Amino acid sequence: MIISEAIKLRIKELLEQNNLSAYKLSYNSGMSASILSDCLRGKVKEPTISSIIHICEGLEIQLKDFFDSPLFQDVEAYERIEKTK
Repeated sequence: MIISEAIKLRIKELLEQNNLSAYKLSYNSGMSASILSDCLRGKVKEPTISSIIHICEGLEIQLKDFFDSPLFQDVEAYERIEKTK
C-alpha cells in the first residue's frame, strides 16, 4: 500500500473513532478544509509531516499514536511504485 493511501485510511479511521467530521477536524487542527479534503480523497500523494502533526493536534493525539496502526506495516513511497510501472 502506498503511504498516502495508508494515511487517508488512518485519518478516516480516527474520524470515525472520535465521531468527528472532516470539517470539525480541520477546524480543531487549524488546517485548511480543502487540504484535509484533498488528503482524504487521495489527491495529495505525499502529505507532509507538518499536515499530519496538525491532524494529530486536532485529534488530541501524539504523532506516534497516529502511526501506531497495522496500516503502516508495509507501506511504500509513491515514487517507488511509479518507477515500477
